Amino acid sequence: MLQYIRERGGLREAQVEAVETYLFLKISGLNKPLWQLFADGFFNRELDLSSLHISQQTRRVLENNPAAMALFQFASQKNDNGTALPELEKYILAHPGSIDYTEVIRKIFYGTNYTDYLFSLPMGAGKTFLMATFIYLDLYFAINEPENPVFAHNFIILAPSGLKSSIIPSLKTIEKFNPAWVVPEPTASALKKLIKFEILDQAKTAKKGSKQNPNAQKITQHQPFADLMGLVMLVNAEKVILDRIKDGTQLELLEQSVDEKDKQANGLRNLIGKIPGLQIHIDEVHHAQTDEIKLRQVVGKWHAASHVNSVVGYSGTPYLASPEKIKVSDEVSLKFSQITNTVHYYPLTLAIRNFLKKPRVEVASGLQPLQIIEKGVRDFYQRYQHKTYANGTCAKAAIYCGSIERLEKEVYPFLVGELKIPAAEILKYHKGNKDFKLPVENETEFNSLDTPLSKKKVVLLVQVGKEGWDCRSLTGVILSQKGDSPANMVLQTSCRCLRQVDRNSEETALIWLNHENAQILNKQLKEEQHTSIEELNKLAKTQAAEQTPRFSRLETLNLPAIDFFQLRVEYNELYTEHEPNTRQKLTRLLHDASLKHTAVVRSFQSLRLQDDTGKTVITEEKGAACTYGQWLACIAKESFGSLQIIDLKPFGEELEKIFGEISIIENGETYLNELYGQEEIRKKIRLAFHRKRELQTRSETIPQSAQMLLVGKLQTEITAHDKLYPNPAEVQEILAADRDNRSAAQRLAVQKQLLEQTRELFRQQGMENMIPNLPEPVLAKPVQCKDRSFHFLPYDFRQSRFEMDFLKETICMKEMESLNLEMYFNGEKDITDFRIDCFARKNDRWQRVGLYTPDFLLIRRDGTKIHKILIIETKGSGFAEQSAFLQRKHFVETEFLKMNNEAFKYQRFEYLYLADSDTMDENLGKLKQKINAFMTA
Repeated sequence: MLQYIRERGGLREAQVEAVETYLFLKISGLNKPLWQLFADGFFNRELDLSSLHISQQTRRVLENNPAAMALFQFASQKNDNGTALPELEKYILAHPGSIDYTEVIRKIFYGTNYTDYLFSLPMGAGKTFLMATFIYLDLYFAINEPENPVFAHNFIILAPSGLKSSIIPSLKTIEKFNPAWVVPEPTASALKKLIKFEILDQAKTAKKGSKQNPNAQKITQHQPFADLMGLVMLVNAEKVILDRIKDGTQLELLEQSVDEKDKQANGLRNLIGKIPGLQIHIDEVHHAQTDEIKLRQVVGKWHAASHVNSVVGYSGTPYLASPEKIKVSDEVSLKFSQITNTVHYYPLTLAIRNFLKKPRVEVASGLQPLQIIEKGVRDFYQRYQHKTYANGTCAKAAIYCGSIERLEKEVYPFLVGELKIPAAEILKYHKGNKDFKLPVENETEFNSLDTPLSKKKVVLLVQVGKEGWDCRSLTGVILSQKGDSPANMVLQTSCRCLRQVDRNSEETALIWLNHENAQILNKQLKEEQHTSIEELNKLAKTQAAEQTPRFSRLETLNLPAIDFFQLRVEYNELYTEHEPNTRQKLTRLLHDASLKHTAVVRSFQSLRLQDDTGKTVITEEKGAACTYGQWLACIAKESFGSLQIIDLKPFGEELEKIFGEISIIENGETYLNELYGQEEIRKKIRLAFHRKRELQTRSETIPQSAQMLLVGKLQTEITAHDKLYPNPAEVQEILAADRDNRSAAQRLAVQKQLLEQTRELFRQQGMENMIPNLPEPVLAKPVQCKDRSFHFLPYDFRQSRFEMDFLKETICMKEMESLNLEMYFNGEKDITDFRIDCFARKNDRWQRVGLYTPDFLLIRRDGTKIHKILIIETKGSGFAEQSAFLQRKHFVETEFLKMNNEAFKYQRFEYLYLADSDTMDENLGKLKQKINAFMTA
């Protein structure tokens, strides 16, 4: 799918990289919340604890607690200043048993139980089309697997309320998205027909039920919701946030807990919350972090009803308005200024190099605002007055004004009076006040700026066009004084002019700032993008990478397939119960003492009691608010489709008793008692609905035949770099020799004959003194040995220079020629079929440990067939001790060799491991010993 997306070319690389991350989290991460993935150790890397100077207790905690290992690896990440969180790293090492690791991780990710991912791409990178891509991808997979809860069925896009005038028009472009950029036809057209767009932009937002709410009526027409798929809703956040009433000067949020009251309070919100498989997209998500818009509370309410699939946010500036503190202990707190659920980050500087306009930022110090405007406008007209883009739009400059009065009384008169800019080339756009009103056509002109019809070249703006304004032909921005842009939005405002217009063309832009705005921009660039104005001015576009063609030589070498035997393991379930005995198991669970008060007693002063012996006892600890219905929904949701609410209801008597035991009622509200193992209880309830079973395995050896090169997967071109071997000139020599059907020795003889003829010609012309300057013909090593290697050209060794150096040293060894051996690189995983399925024995069963792709195959033929194969593994020291590799290596060295050599009734396979920690001479010595012992036997 990713290969198709890249080849189709509709998405930028920044978007494709985001898609890779998204699919990884969806498919490999099973769409789980980030805190859960971290706490489960999903992102944990192999770490050799024996090399660390830590206590035995710390080692035991890190080995047995994936959440502890995750938090430790997070804290100990290397950066320019040492490690990411040195205080936390030290505290974990000193007090490993005193941290609730899972709870800390939950707090880092805002304590949400739903999946919430943020994609950070700079302005102009195509966040809107990325939304459309995610929507079509989920819909594609949902159609293929309708019961799989990982993939969303319906979608809602929320725009922060304060930006509705600029963001919602740009989001409507999702309707124009071409799904064939993501999936091929005819699937793309079928998905397009399935999608139903509803833009909920009616002015009236009724608060008395859906019948009076025109936006809610649009949703109602799609009922029944049970099988609804492909609905895409676009709405302002204010239409779905919690109800707000004024109490003095404060805005308070009131949420109705009863469904009917919620309908009356906000019919639209209530209806949306009932739509199944709902994925929520939030544009400019950093606005949703403020106290004004409590989107998380709404999403949490919807999620409790098991309807929310995931939340996907987008922001060019993934930073909080103020740092968030997370308490780990009395001694250590964490502070995050970046939104922590950011899963993909594409920096502004890389975007400028690759596709945005290249800016020239001018800072005017010591000048008055009108003088700065004059310099900026004259500069713009000098450079871009006659600039017309390929789509017919003309270049434009935006002058931001802090107030309507300044625009109308100072800036506009100055432009038409002093600078003689034709009024027809100027557009004024603001919302008006009691003194100044704009004609209706000005809004039409503003919405038409990015079309060939617009001839406006200077746009005067007040309180609009700072964020979400999609005008690609905007080529200049002028901020001449304090207040022209809010201080926290100078970066976004300045970059309005960087959007790309024409692909694959060199485009530039102009930014003029007064000294104060320049200081703010520099500060924001440093904090949010790790760059500066100076660096922006130095940026140059990245040139298109040089491509090198690739060629197959299978036919030239007449390279046969490899016959071998593979271990195949089948897993079968054997039920040990005829019936699940659900009621009996639930009753037993109700009296299961092991689940009672098993949580670690924490030092909360409240809820502390003393028993008769004077010991401190905690009988309850109030957790999250939860109704019985929400609890049942959670049990069903966590079953990933194996249980439905309807399956639970016949056992309501037992389940209600269990819920009453593990919950607390306080002031009429019900809360979970955290002194119970809540997750363990829910797991045991789910198990009560299933028959006990055992896993049995059956293994057998099966014959297979593999090609060392899958020609259809060999790319016709590859990006040029210094680890391609042979080099382009040598590749062409090899191909020429193949076409001539001559051996390397024959080609060398012909070249020597031509040289001798040239020398004789020099003698005849009396130019003997020139003969010594004619170099002796020498064939490059790859050309000399072309018939003993290179089943495709060139080999790609970008992962390891050690592999490349090893091949260079071995292909022309005398043993290769004397024994008629051939050496082939097999380490490019995607294009070889010779991969070994590896297993490890655990508890007398085979457990799969992954596919192993050998680096090199040294072969000896017997006629047209391959007779012997030496599998060679070349490993860098940084990877040699990885547990997964060691398990696969052990399987190949033992089971694979034994299984195949017994099946073929002779020593057909052998294995050699070489490490770059040894010298090249030492490794070549090991290779020669193995050749003499194996290939000559």
